[in-house]
Amino acid sequence: MLSGLSAMRSGAGLVTLGIPESLAKPIIKSKPREIMMLPLPETEECTLSLSGFAKIRGLAKDIDVVAIGPGLTQHKSTQALVRKIVAEFNQPLVIDADALNALAGHLNILRDKSPAGRNTILTPHQKELSRLLGVSVEVIEKDRKGIAKKAACDYNLTIVLKGHNTVVADSKGNLYLNKSGNPGMATAGSGDVLTGMIAAFLAQGLGAFEAAKYAVYIHGLAGDLAAKNKTQIGMIASDIIEMIPEAIKRCS
Repeated sequence: MLSGLSAMRSGAGLVTLGIPESLAKPIIKSKPREIMMLPLPETEECTLSLSGFAKIRGLAKDIDVVAIGPGLTQHKSTQALVRKIVAEFNQPLVIDADALNALAGHLNILRDKSPAGRNTILTPHQKELSRLLGVSVEVIEKDRKGIAKKAACDYNLTIVLKGHNTVVADSKGNLYLNKSGNPGMATAGSGDVLTGMIAAFLAQGLGAFEAAKYAVYIHGLAGDLAAKNKTQIGMIASDIIEMIPEAIKRCS
């Protein structure tokens, strides 16, 4: 829901939230009215099931961007669904959270698919990138820019390595080091907000590097504005979402 609402606040024309079907009734009572909902087949543990792929593919012909990962869990069937979507969908992809975990040990999917020209953006923090690449967090910490650039080139995609001074790198050698944001943004859901923002900017026609760079900066600026009102200690992810329009206005 955080990703969906942040996408709407960042200019997406229509957002559809894919959820396990048993969650439809509870969520419809609390979700923003502007967000559409797609109930999907689920596992016994109430996570998205691989059996829902056909229904998702049916929707895909009418959408511009797929964001996948927040809230998914690491259920085996859910992970298989993630890998099938990544392998078979041609839309630009924003891959975050548990979708990144589903790709650990399966990065060949990205290498096989990305040369087709699809914009793919991964948004890991250091531990997630460590699992993906099979290198230690300590190694990544010593050379965040270099490792992000190498991973982007190796798999022909864009990497958003989150954290203090978030790094954005792509396979063409472009590199951006973000300076907006504050420690209060290390709060639950903040990364989900960023995922929605990146997806929205992709849907409006920006290339992968530009969409990621712009979203990272606006996300940080919105966090800075929210901190002025709520303090860094008291700020939560939804406060960041509320400040996205003001942050965009300041960059216009």
